[in-house]
Amino acid sequence: MDWLERMNGAMDYIETHLSGSIDFDQAARIACCSTSYFQRMFSFITDVPLSEYIRRRRLTLAAFELQSRDLRVIDIAMKYGYESPEAFSRAFKKMHGVMPMSARNAGVSLKAYPRMSFHISIKGDTEISYRIEEKEAIEMFGVSAEINAADEQPFVEIPAFWTKCISDGAVARIRKAAGLEENGQINAVLYNNQGKEFSYMIGYYVPRTGRPDGFEKLSIPPQSYAIFSTGLYPGGQGDIHKLWKQIFSEWFPTCNYEHADGPEFEMTYDRGNSMYEMEVWIPVVKKSARSSSLTDSKTHASLT
Repeated sequence: MDWLERMNGAMDYIETHLSGSIDFDQAARIACCSTSYFQRMFSFITDVPLSEYIRRRRLTLAAFELQSRDLRVIDIAMKYGYESPEAFSRAFKKMHGVMPMSARNAGVSLKAYPRMSFHISIKGDTEISYRIEEKEAIEMFGVSAEINAADEQPFVEIPAFWTKCISDGAVARIRKAAGLEENGQINAVLYNNQGKEFSYMIGYYVPRTGRPDGFEKLSIPPQSYAIFSTGLYPGGQGDIHKLWKQIFSEWFPTCNYEHADGPEFEMTYDRGNSMYEMEVWIPVVKKSARSSSLTDSKTHASLT
């Protein structure tokens, strides 16, 4: 299928540039998606961040060369992107358990991290319920923070941001400005994804009276969304991490939609009887319309 061909094409590009500069933007272009989407897709599918995969592959090839070629450690370090022999030696020992010079010793044990390729695995054990909805323009107000998009950092920094906003009273102020009760559920928007970081707003819909004082406003144009649910759960937070992973690793590879690179939502609902539900809204476009969506202004949001 075309998704497999594109992803494996991107992996071919990465593999042939391990001893040089790897342009993540170029890899993403081969995969026919944005850079941030490519990195997220890779991480969710493989459980390994793209940068970590590249590091392991480079250190694997470096070990092969140390064993088979009479090259200086500094030359191999520079070849695989390390600025100094010391930085290379630290990384090499962390992965292989020995210093680079020891890799030449007979009988030394080293680690080889194999090249990845993508295939469809038929599981059929967990269904993914979704719906496609067309949403009119949305205006949100609230407070925001810049989140590190690398590795698992979003799943550390986002809960920390929620904790901060609860403790400093921001969540209570948002509820009051929105006319919600003390425990009224508020939502979040992920937007302005720049690859290395993205913006995350905790907030609610702007009331008819306009943006409340002291808050930011985010204007989001009309968009098609694929909407996924955690299902009902008692109190606390639903398994939102698991849902995000399912969306990117199971739904997108086999569906007829692609990510539209617009703002994403985490919506929380009080369903009564101490039961809650969370939804993830992902902006999507049909695959046949992908080429035009890359330049379509409707995928952008404006913060005021």
